[in-house]
Amino acid sequence: MEIKIQNLDNIREAAREFIDNIGENTVFAFYGKMGAGKTTFVKAICEELGVEDVITSPTFAIVNEYEAPQKTIYHFDFYRIKKLEEVYDMGYEDYFYSGALCFIEWPELIEDVLPEDAVKVTIEECTDGSRSVKF
Repeated sequence: MEIKIQNLDNIREAAREFIDNIGENTVFAFYGKMGAGKTTFVKAICEELGVEDVITSPTFAIVNEYEAPQKTIYHFDFYRIKKLEEVYDMGYEDYFYSGALCFIEWPELIEDVLPEDAVKVTIEECTDGSRSVKF
């Protein structure tokens, strides 16, 4: 499936479309270059799911936890991970197999431990400045 994000004015609409199509999946691996809009899109998804907390990038914390009315959400950013052992030490299984929604940025660094059913989401910048979200 592909969703187009024309600009920030329609990102919430794109987030609703994404949510409408996630089915029973809970682990989503977001791929894209630096600045592609991964964090911005995850933030829009969380807002559409009803998160009322301030949603920020987990770059330094590695994981942020949010409560939505129907579900817990974990937002990961593995950009700073140097060794896979760091992911083992944080107890990744407790998150990935909890049934909570897991949104993972920079999954390239931890692909060996991603669940087999993790949904690969690719965000790319188009020549017209819009974004393409494919999953």
